[in-house]
Amino acid sequence: MTAQSATADSAPLRVAILGASGYTGADLVRLLLRHPRVEIAALTGERQAGRPLAEVFPHLAPYDLPDLVKIAEVDWSGIDFVFCALPHGTTQEVIAGLPPTLKICDLSADFRLADVESYAQWYGHEHKAPALQQEAVYGLCEINRAAIREARLVANPGCYPTSSQLPLIPLLRDGLIEADDIIIDAKSGVSGAGRDAKQANLYGEVAEGIHAYGIATHRHAPEIEQGLSQAAGRPVLVNFTPHLMPMARGILSSIYVRLKRGTTAADLRETLAARYADEPFVRVLPMGQAPQTRHIRGANFCLMNVFADRLPGRAILLSAIDNLVKGASGQAIQNMNIQCGFAETLGLDVVPQFP
Repeated sequence: MTAQSATADSAPLRVAILGASGYTGADLVRLLLRHPRVEIAALTGERQAGRPLAEVFPHLAPYDLPDLVKIAEVDWSGIDFVFCALPHGTTQEVIAGLPPTLKICDLSADFRLADVESYAQWYGHEHKAPALQQEAVYGLCEINRAAIREARLVANPGCYPTSSQLPLIPLLRDGLIEADDIIIDAKSGVSGAGRDAKQANLYGEVAEGIHAYGIATHRHAPEIEQGLSQAAGRPVLVNFTPHLMPMARGILSSIYVRLKRGTTAADLRETLAARYADEPFVRVLPMGQAPQTRHIRGANFCLMNVFADRLPGRAILLSAIDNLVKGASGQAIQNMNIQCGFAETLGLDVVPQFP
């Protein structure tokens, strides 16, 4: 099988994936192999350079793919679009050194925070490409589609921020919930921590249990607050606590909100259902049905719903995504489709895996 799958009446978009030896890089390859307008032209992996991708990811062995190379070895004259799936803190200088004609979607956190001082505070070092930060567009597709369409550089959102912002932003924009009383209790699979060997991610460390981490310090908090503040028209702080689950993929966010006076949980659900009625990848479930991570595994969907809390004047929002797809690689391809004027669903018509 071949990695080139362009339509007969148009030249393929020649894509490079920087950091193809990681989980998000592998999922980019998996999904792009289905894309009828894309040719995978270059794959990089600094520590794996010189190896066939099939040696790093045997599940991709049946496909004719480029070998992994170092970033410095890529022939940029043969590239139209770049996915950067590199570790946080390394992407700014890499992108600054790329030809300015390339369109880019960055899957790291390096361009997500519009305020470079906030970035320095949360990531522990100065922003290394502040001029590029001014150019970057935040790529939450369903919320920021018009700006993404005109962007050269898109900052792909984080996984927790995607699952949290999609249900909350429409409600804050319409003034249906109190902006000062939002609690986000989110749970993620282990793949969210990347593929590098870490003691905390060993089977014996994560199996048979669940634990909170990054308590009151997780770097996705300012990213979530940035989007919610824009929606509310004023600064918003949230109580956000992530948890690690003994599973490979998936995020479930349980979000607790206080209703504005005269508003009901049914009003929230009606607003979300209307807002996302025409969106191919966001679905508000039938009343009373709770989203589950097992129902979106491997696919680019966000499932959500609203429930009335037993506490008067409060509601519970549930949101489920696959952290590697809608929370990373799938949303990145959705962004590429928007940037390049393709149909938004190209390459993403993947049925979730179950069981």
